[in-house]
Amino acid sequence: MKNILTDKVSKKIKLITLSSLFTGLAVASTTVLAYKDVVLENALSGAQAIVVQAEHVHEVAEEAGHDHANENKKDEHDQEAKVNDSHGHTNEGTSEITNENGSKSASEEEHEEGISFSPEKMALANIKVSTLTAKIFAKSVYAPGEIKANGYTSYIVSPRTESVVISRHAILGEHVEKGQALVTLFSESMAEAQAEYRVAYSEWQRTKKLGLGTVSESRLLASETAYITAYGRLTAFGLTKAAIKEIVKNNSSNLGEYTLVAKRAGAVLSDDFSQGQRVAPGDKIMVLANEENLWVEARVSPNKKLNLPVGTIAKVEFAGQVHFAKVIQEAHTIDPITRTRIVRLSVDNKDDTLHSGMFVNVNFQFDTQTPVIAVPETALMRGADGDWTVFVEDHPGEFKAVEVELGQPLGHYRQIIGIAPNTRVVTKGAFFVASEIAKGGFDPHGH
Repeated sequence: MKNILTDKVSKKIKLITLSSLFTGLAVASTTVLAYKDVVLENALSGAQAIVVQAEHVHEVAEEAGHDHANENKKDEHDQEAKVNDSHGHTNEGTSEITNENGSKSASEEEHEEGISFSPEKMALANIKVSTLTAKIFAKSVYAPGEIKANGYTSYIVSPRTESVVISRHAILGEHVEKGQALVTLFSESMAEAQAEYRVAYSEWQRTKKLGLGTVSESRLLASETAYITAYGRLTAFGLTKAAIKEIVKNNSSNLGEYTLVAKRAGAVLSDDFSQGQRVAPGDKIMVLANEENLWVEARVSPNKKLNLPVGTIAKVEFAGQVHFAKVIQEAHTIDPITRTRIVRLSVDNKDDTLHSGMFVNVNFQFDTQTPVIAVPETALMRGADGDWTVFVEDHPGEFKAVEVELGQPLGHYRQIIGIAPNTRVVTKGAFFVASEIAKGGFDPHGH
């Protein structure tokens, strides 16, 4: 019995001890968890405080930035007001003044119409302003042209009978003098003519010495006629008087050979033949021309109603050289190939710079019938809507764009319509003025 009681007591003690141990562990766990919750709550509270503080700093920075921007805008506005005052515009305050209806100040309205330049800036940009007045201008009309040999002073060398070329005595481009030998030919017809001339000359000389007392008048007349006929045939074949005399002086001369000589001084422009070549009567062997005076054949469109009387002056331009020519003829027919009207001019070529075959530019010079207002081509600018404009100076250094209509071309000038006389207009540097207006965002037309 005692042992049984002892065992029961021991078991109860063990149970009580285990219960106490578990209770202690539970309390410890609860304490640890509570401590962790407190620490986490404190950490979250600290983070929230940091965020709130950062937001506060950002708001303070933004307020400071807005204040600084307002100060900058105020400074810029003050500077703009000073610039406006330097242009001579009225500005009562440092800020732009608007009335109750929201209308802009007079200075801004003036800037919308144009732009202002200081004298220094105008000098730097090379802007030139001129007063326009109506006056007589010389206008020009362009036409393509070609240099031709003067047909009235040129000469074509050709045989008068079928011949064979024996030798040449002048070459292409050579300047020859009157009477100079050009080419030697041979012809059977020429041999016959030379032989007949020798016989006729001898007979005529014999009968003439005998006189009427020895021979009859009819025979004397017949011999004289035969001589004249033979002489005339040689002349028709192109022989000169000196060459004909040489036939009877030198009986040993080769019959049939003859030499063509230059009938006038000039340059050899053409020699399209070869030695040994057979040429027909009238074939062009050489062309001689005096290039001191040449022709210019200008081709004018038949649609142009031009009055080009004889003596009208024209400029002939080639490779930067300018020659003055005058109209000598005007064709009244249309070229069937080019469908143009040919106007012939005469040009002096003393310095030998022009040659036959050159293509040139011809500008006919006229004077306007009445005084007109004109500006250089560089003074004309295209507006925003594509119309032509010029820049008018209302006040010194202040310009605005004014639309104009274009009239007739006058060389490097152009007639303009829509500008009153004595108006001051930019005649040099208009592109710079247009660029400055475009950069400022102004409408050149003030629309």
